Amino acid sequence: MNIPSLIEQQRAYFNTKETRPISFRIAQLKKLKEKIEKHEDEILTALQSDLHKSEFESYTTEIAFLYAEISMMVKELEGWMKPEKVKTPVSHIGSKSYIYKEPYGVSLVIAPWNYPFQLALAPVLGAIAAGNTVILKPSELTPHVSSLLREIINETFEQSYFTVVEGAVEVSQELLEQKFDIIFFTGSVPVGKIVMEKAAKQLTPVVLELGGKSPVIVDETAKLDLAAKRIAWGKFINAGQTCIAPDYLYVHRDVKPELLSKLKDAIQELYGSKALDNEEYTHIVNQKHFDRLFPYLENGELLYGGSTNRDQLVMEPTILDHITWDDPVMQEEIFGPILPVLTFDSLDEVVEKVRSKEKPLALYYFTEDEQRENTILEQIPFGGGCVNDTILHVANPHLPFGGVGPSGTGSYHGKASFDAFSHRKSIVHQTTKFDFSFRYPGSKFGLSIIKRLLK
Repeated sequence: MNIPSLIEQQRAYFNTKETRPISFRIAQLKKLKEKIEKHEDEILTALQSDLHKSEFESYTTEIAFLYAEISMMVKELEGWMKPEKVKTPVSHIGSKSYIYKEPYGVSLVIAPWNYPFQLALAPVLGAIAAGNTVILKPSELTPHVSSLLREIINETFEQSYFTVVEGAVEVSQELLEQKFDIIFFTGSVPVGKIVMEKAAKQLTPVVLELGGKSPVIVDETAKLDLAAKRIAWGKFINAGQTCIAPDYLYVHRDVKPELLSKLKDAIQELYGSKALDNEEYTHIVNQKHFDRLFPYLENGELLYGGSTNRDQLVMEPTILDHITWDDPVMQEEIFGPILPVLTFDSLDEVVEKVRSKEKPLALYYFTEDEQRENTILEQIPFGGGCVNDTILHVANPHLPFGGVGPSGTGSYHGKASFDAFSHRKSIVHQTTKFDFSFRYPGSKFGLSIIKRLLK
């Protein structure tokens, strides 16, 4: 495929203004939803082939999420598109001020492998709703999903509007050398830096959804039964291959033994005593990532799990105790089913230590103390998160989702997705019925009037 030619083809189509009307945008969103519904079984099969995902996990985390987003966009899009009237200062008497929302143009969406269907199409929904054309680059690490995405999209849309370009790293590199109007990337921090560097050469706006070491903090007031179950669910769903999974557990010394005991029980309740044999348990994406994770099992003390099957690319839900901040497992995002445990004695210690690290994409805090909750939320910077739960904030389309600093830039989901792919154009509509002479040079009292108006 000739990538420069494809981009020019999309730019020419965008310039016809065909993508601008609300009727067109809604029709494309509905068309995409119909195609997903039509291919549901094939999507589930592809996810099973690439990641050994269960039907339950695939539907709830990959397909249902998209249905909810599309339904919301179809319902709300007309209101989002309307020019937004804003206040006008007294110095602008006679004028009206508006913010118009216009599409950027040709957009590039680069998708990751961990939720290869949902994280490919969720940003695309925002691009479509905002009136852009789209080139989607799915991950080569999930080839069945990538191929199916190409089949579904290319049979549904003209390539001048929305198309899928498959390939490995060299294809991504070629795409990033081109001139796009906006780039949306989901993936690792190192690759995110490359995307931003390439985009900077073209002065292209970017949205980066990255990651980081997201803590889950449990204090001595927490309801431990619920904390254990919700932490186990959030950590080990998708075998821990989730950008907002709890990366490590930071627990108060007084409740640590009880919480860890309950956490073991929760894991067994979710995945059984032999998770390696559980057909509902997701596998590691490939041998490279398996081999990256395996040495972490030697860190600290193995408290639970640790069994693996490299041939099947499966690793048990694992808890590591007596971990220090200097251990290898604490140096980078784990992105796998390994939960290291750290201990604290005071909340001040938690705030100081977490703040000393890179800003995480997510943070989870289990407590029954509102004052402590406020302390954590106000004093630790992070992308988003939950109090007394994990993961769920990502599933609320009314909440913008994104990181801060090293964990990402920009946000999406729901209206935030529309905003991410829209330029907000500021307009002052001035009256022609009268004119004020004081605004022009040479006015006798102009400067004194302006000083009074602008104070």
